[in-house]
Amino acid sequence: RTPDWLDPVNRRAALKVMASSLALAGLSACTKQPKELIVPYVHQPEEFTPGKPLFYATAMPGPGAAIGLLVESHLGRPTKAEGNPDHPGSLGATDIWAQASVLDLWDPDRSQVVMRYGDIGSWGDFNGVIADLRNASKANGGAGIGVLTSPVTSPSLAAQVDAVRKAMPGVKWHAWDPAGRHNVNEGAKLAFGRYVNPVYKLENAQVIVSLDSDFLVSGDGRVRYARDFADGRRVRTNITAEPASKADRQEGFQAGPEAPLRNQAASHVEEDTSPSPTNVVEAKAEGKPLADTTANRLYVIEPAFSPTGATADHHISLRASQIEGFARDLAAAVGVAGAAAGTSPHAAVAAIANDLKVHRGQSLVIAGQFQPPAVHALAHAINDALGNRGKTVVYTEPLEANPVEPLQSIRELVGDMNAGKVDTLFILGCNPVYDAPADLEFAAALAKVKLKAHLSLYNDETSMLCQWALPEAHFLETWGDTRAYDGTVTIQQPLIAPLYGGKTAIEVLSSLGGEAGKSAHDLVKEYWQEQKGEKDFDRFWRTSLHNGVVEGSAFPAVSVTAKAPPTSAAPPEGGIEIAFRPDPSIWDGRFSNNGWLQELPKPTTKVAWDNVVWMAPATAQKLGVQTEDVVAVGYQGRMVEGPVWVLPGHVPDAVTIHLGFGRTRCGRVANGTGFDAYKLRAADSLWHGAGAEIRKTGKTFPIASTQHTQTMEERNPVRIATIEEYKKHPDYVGRKEDIAGAKLTLFPDYKYEGYKWGLTIDLNACIGCNTCNIACQAENNIAVVGKAEVAKGRHMQWIRVDRYYAGKSLDDPELYFQPVTCMQCENAPCELVCPVAATIHSGEGINQMVYNRCVGTRYCSNNCPYKVRRFNFFLYSDWYTDSLKGLRNPDVTVRSRGVMEKCSYCLQRINAAKILAEKENRRVRDGEITPACAQACPTQAIAFGDINDPNSNVAKLKRQMRNYGMLEDLNTRPRTTYLGRLRNPNPDLEKA
Repeated sequence: RTPDWLDPVNRRAALKVMASSLALAGLSACTKQPKELIVPYVHQPEEFTPGKPLFYATAMPGPGAAIGLLVESHLGRPTKAEGNPDHPGSLGATDIWAQASVLDLWDPDRSQVVMRYGDIGSWGDFNGVIADLRNASKANGGAGIGVLTSPVTSPSLAAQVDAVRKAMPGVKWHAWDPAGRHNVNEGAKLAFGRYVNPVYKLENAQVIVSLDSDFLVSGDGRVRYARDFADGRRVRTNITAEPASKADRQEGFQAGPEAPLRNQAASHVEEDTSPSPTNVVEAKAEGKPLADTTANRLYVIEPAFSPTGATADHHISLRASQIEGFARDLAAAVGVAGAAAGTSPHAAVAAIANDLKVHRGQSLVIAGQFQPPAVHALAHAINDALGNRGKTVVYTEPLEANPVEPLQSIRELVGDMNAGKVDTLFILGCNPVYDAPADLEFAAALAKVKLKAHLSLYNDETSMLCQWALPEAHFLETWGDTRAYDGTVTIQQPLIAPLYGGKTAIEVLSSLGGEAGKSAHDLVKEYWQEQKGEKDFDRFWRTSLHNGVVEGSAFPAVSVTAKAPPTSAAPPEGGIEIAFRPDPSIWDGRFSNNGWLQELPKPTTKVAWDNVVWMAPATAQKLGVQTEDVVAVGYQGRMVEGPVWVLPGHVPDAVTIHLGFGRTRCGRVANGTGFDAYKLRAADSLWHGAGAEIRKTGKTFPIASTQHTQTMEERNPVRIATIEEYKKHPDYVGRKEDIAGAKLTLFPDYKYEGYKWGLTIDLNACIGCNTCNIACQAENNIAVVGKAEVAKGRHMQWIRVDRYYAGKSLDDPELYFQPVTCMQCENAPCELVCPVAATIHSGEGINQMVYNRCVGTRYCSNNCPYKVRRFNFFLYSDWYTDSLKGLRNPDVTVRSRGVMEKCSYCLQRINAAKILAEKENRRVRDGEITPACAQACPTQAIAFGDINDPNSNVAKLKRQMRNYGMLEDLNTRPRTTYLGRLRNPNPDLEKA
């Protein structure tokens, strides 16, 4: 039997294979190469140029609203998703789900054949069943037929639903999304009497209040909102400041997190006006401006830190049920008519209300999608009272066609199934057996339906209970259309034919409507031809496909006026409160078989591969538990078990658990990972409820985390200051060239005559979303290693996003993010100790790895103070699964075991741009090279370019006084540097 080398060393197994291993060592390489069959083209396709990728515009439909993409294709293989600069929802950036979407496309665990009663069937057989169903339903108009979909944001699919209902009036359509925006819709209806879609204009907002809204990384406009928010925190000029003395600067660099060591910057500053340390005194003497730092201000009120909460200037921890009371108090304080404050408003309400009133028309209150409709109605009323409507928020028609309240809709469907009113049910794209509220018992009701068909990417929990399990086409292999956060439509075009013969919901509904055999392309094109008419339609179609947007399709603003806010709700009950949230990586479970996302560390905990029970340190102490202790969580008569994670900043007497885990029938990656929190979730408390019972079981469960240091240990890798501190001492943040000994060296500096590549990361713009991490993984063929290896510290991601706590209290800390990649040190410690010169310095300043030379001594990793080098202890890359071969970037080597690897500034992109420039007899232009991390970043926090070009963006940023290198005292002279973080606190709250 083959020993499992991932387990602790087994002596007997080792002895069994030792002799044969030694005998074969000289006859073969360490890793057996897989057999490969190479077949050349008979006729080269005209549109393909080997080695030159093509990009196609499309859009990813969800979660939430669509994000516009440009997807890279190598000889017909989609390998990488990038943002579409022309799309208002992406502006050229992406998020983690868009970056990981190509792995879902090539996933070998996807549903691959039509299944009928557990046997292989065909689409022809299924269409025959639908034809018989239509003939039998002519007399009753389709009564007894139900259709369950996710909320529909596709115009052509909505038209197909309407066509089916018109042809068969008895058909009932239902919608369900376990993490949808129904609270947003219902809140708008409560506030305005109709469904509308709020579109936020964060670029116009100076003061923002988030009521449990993680709007920077989740929700409909997350990528666009992240960009607009970061633009509001860019550095300006023309404020005179008092320079700090040299002694003050030296003292500041030794101080802790509370010292004035914070800053803000931009990744596209047009002109560098910040003085260097050597001319601060001269600038002051001449009366020249030193720095100006106007910035927006963000308040976040939530139960536990989210990425948006970590970015806030003020973070307030409240239980989820208490946020409605906070919103009501805030509404009363800003003068909303009919709003009555509680008996004891939060201490921060008055200061926040005054800040909002000072910035009338330039303020914004955003309610989270997991807060009840009353909170949304209060937010709309506050914005109305402050004159924000039309300035920082506009309202449009709803994104969904024929919007319904999904909870009410699925309740009605379950009731009809239990009453025997549903004979046939088509479930298209959702998985209600897994994620419907537990108290509705959807699976039991589904058993009473005679004919059930399920269209899904995976043969999942719902498919198992249906007679027909139909493979769904991935959005990258089919035609369609979908709306962005503001209503802008993108016509989705496929990059590859369906790998497994999958179909889409519009094709299934077309068969039900009597048009079997029509392709998604024909259905979508016919819809738009009907909308636009015959005149110039071909031009419209080609232009829309090329640009990735349908011109003029964004919804116009509608005129609405907020009504009086709803009456006060009952105060929250006592006891331990439980809050449910979609997982930051795999969301509601739809991405649970994606290895990249499973291994992606959660932003605030750095936990991978599991969900955990978050609780505050005080709550853990009260319950007598600590991190990795297993607790039984009971709620409304149901119970699950899960490991504890003690989270600083979490509100006491409450727990948070994340959805999307505990899958039993999805794929090899998802099955058995984590625990199923949906088993606790009830229809009357979808997102939070009181009365949870927490009991210690006495068991423990190992959790894989990529970061074990919670604080900065007085080293200050993240430099932080308030704006007022920065105005007084602009040279506090970053520069230390004038500190004695900072540049002492025995060797003369190397003079770079050509290019000199460098990178900066703006910590004031970074929101910890991890998009750079996934983008790097997709671009550079980085392998997934699994939970056991992550727990040993062997994760392979070339970029990590560190998370640090600061402050004096575990109950109310500050939280900061810092992306860390290879520093490309000028004095690289790794290069000195490599015995085979596998890690070398290029003539352009990049610390390169020569994989062929690496013999696995790992001296370089031991000598790296930044710990950014990754070693293949095992053959992590899957060389044998055929579908995964199509996923990989052909411009980057797929590494075997025994090789050290790390960030190289996306050297393949650098060389491609240099080759093009050489062909045109010119230098590479600034902005022509963008590493994968910088291209994907929603906030443009990462800037890359040629430092030798004084006019390049990165050179300007590095000349600013906010620029600093991590661990500069080691004299490694890192080429990757940072721009410190600035907070903009409210002076009234900061004093308190």
